[in-house]
Amino acid sequence: MIDHVEGTGTAEDPWILTTPPGSSEFDAWHDEDKDALVVRVGSTTLSYQWRCLADLHAMLLEHGDWMPLGNADEQKVAKPGTVEAWARSAGNPVGGWYGLRKGYRGRFGTYVPPVLEHLGLAELEHQPRNNRIRAREA
Repeated sequence: MIDHVEGTGTAEDPWILTTPPGSSEFDAWHDEDKDALVVRVGSTTLSYQWRCLADLHAMLLEHGDWMPLGNADEQKVAKPGTVEAWARSAGNPVGGWYGLRKGYRGRFGTYVPPVLEHLGLAELEHQPRNNRIRAREA
């Protein structure tokens, strides 16, 4: 778990997190009205179904080992066997994309795992490239 993260996870006081390599900072919060995880990086806002956090944690527990994050914009194919590919797969619990805004549904593997780590539900690598994640027991 990250030692210190600013914010309380609301739109007024978002969590201030960094991408797994630590190269970019972003804000994240729970939009209770839309039941969404909202991520703001620069002037770009992405949103994912809030349940993605519980679903990703459950999948990682079942997987039982480290899993590559992957990272791809919506228009690019996600590498098979990655968190990014799972978040788009017809085989996940929602039957497809967790992203809510067409054109901005990718980058799940970049922005959702640090939130899971902050919540204490996962261990995340922080290397310059090719990071992985594994579940922690709740």
